[in-house]
Amino acid sequence: MKKYLLFIPLLFITTLLTAQVDRKSDLYKTIISKDSLLFNLGFNTCDISQFENLLSEKFEFFHDKDSISDKEQFLHNLRNGLCISPTTFQSRRELLPESTEIYPLYKREKLYGAIQIGVHQFFETIENRKEVFGSSAKFTHLWLLENGVWKLTKSLSYDHQINLLDITKSSIFDDDKEIEKWLIENKVPTLGIGLIHDGKLQQVKVFGELKKGISAPYNTIFNVASLTKPITAIVTLKLVSLGKWNLDEPIYKYWIDQDIAKDPNLKKLTTRHILSHQTGFTNWRGNNKDGKLHFEFKPGSKYQYSGEGLEYLRKALENKFHKTLDQLANELIFKPLQMNNTEFFWSKKTDESRFAIGYNNKAIAYETIKNKTANGADDLLTTIEDYGKFLVSVMNSEGLSKEVFDDMTTNQVETKNGKYFGLGFEIYDLGNGEIALSHGGADNGVQTIVFIFPKSKKGILIFTNVDDGYKVYEKLLTHYLGKNGKKIIEIETKQ
Repeated sequence: MKKYLLFIPLLFITTLLTAQVDRKSDLYKTIISKDSLLFNLGFNTCDISQFENLLSEKFEFFHDKDSISDKEQFLHNLRNGLCISPTTFQSRRELLPESTEIYPLYKREKLYGAIQIGVHQFFETIENRKEVFGSSAKFTHLWLLENGVWKLTKSLSYDHQINLLDITKSSIFDDDKEIEKWLIENKVPTLGIGLIHDGKLQQVKVFGELKKGISAPYNTIFNVASLTKPITAIVTLKLVSLGKWNLDEPIYKYWIDQDIAKDPNLKKLTTRHILSHQTGFTNWRGNNKDGKLHFEFKPGSKYQYSGEGLEYLRKALENKFHKTLDQLANELIFKPLQMNNTEFFWSKKTDESRFAIGYNNKAIAYETIKNKTANGADDLLTTIEDYGKFLVSVMNSEGLSKEVFDDMTTNQVETKNGKYFGLGFEIYDLGNGEIALSHGGADNGVQTIVFIFPKSKKGILIFTNVDDGYKVYEKLLTHYLGKNGKKIIEIETKQ
């Protein structure tokens, strides 16, 4: 019995020590041909059918950065990741031939599979420019014969080495002249970009022109439209954190709009409903035939984006505290953060020479409307630097209690698959415990959007001054946010 037990590990070791096959052997050529079908015809051209044919139904993928996935999840990630828009950003895999080793697997002297190990490199093509080396990784593949057909059953990808430097050097987004050229091609007069890393605003860049021959300065003033709403929201949430305001108290106690004074829904409306866009109001009362405010459904019963809700909140705050919204914001946000170039409306201190005038998509300028009072939902004037400071403070929960911050970053209502509204910000569920807080702004001659990631302490701001400025979002998000950017785009484009 002891001799028999000793024989088992000896047999196991002998099996492990089976030599790799010769490169001229039929097995080597077979596995390499399968590898070529999988990557040269499949991965490199986004021909998903190659993966569907070559992957076993029992396939499992082990990645040292992205955990484990089965065949269904792997194909989903491929379709909606690298292959979601192959003309914009495509990765090409190249096998290092000298690294390839193939070991046969036998059972009772009958071949039933093979192990393939090696190193592969990935090259990125960005903006149809020169192809650059992006990363390398080691891999181990388990190929098994299933009813006489070779199928990839296990794939391990590990020891990834990312060459960010080479990609960055070859990207237009770190070449100011190329960005300026790109903006002209896309008819975007002015673009502002802010980048947040490690919980700090690390970079501010502004490109383009304010007027013909006048370059936009780094402290260009933009009208950011609905990016006003997060400011109003954080003013309110700071007051909640100070114990001076209640999220769930009926708001009629502080303000009643006469258009809805007799509607029983009035007494149901709370600040939580307003900040999560569940008021029952349309976006603006002017959209209604009679031009008056109405409840279209019971507050809290579903999502409907509403600027009227934030204006309603502004009036309630001002009525209770006997201060205007801009005064409250100055006390709680602007002055503490030294946001010296941010205003709710035009004033004597507004430097019009730095203002990015709005344009339509035919390069015709809109008339600049100079508001003289604060609007809780629209028309904030600010710079990339100032609004970046604000987002960093939100990310770091400055002036917000833990309970309030948790409420703010908790899904209050679903807006679409993978996307929700919290309190003041939209929430993207990116998986693996990662969320993005976001808000955008759109008006005549305004397209702006921001994202912050509380877990990784990163963020991005994108400001443009043209009706269709959103057309630059995808490439910017893909470049600066990588996988998270692609996931956001996937959520946005999902039907």
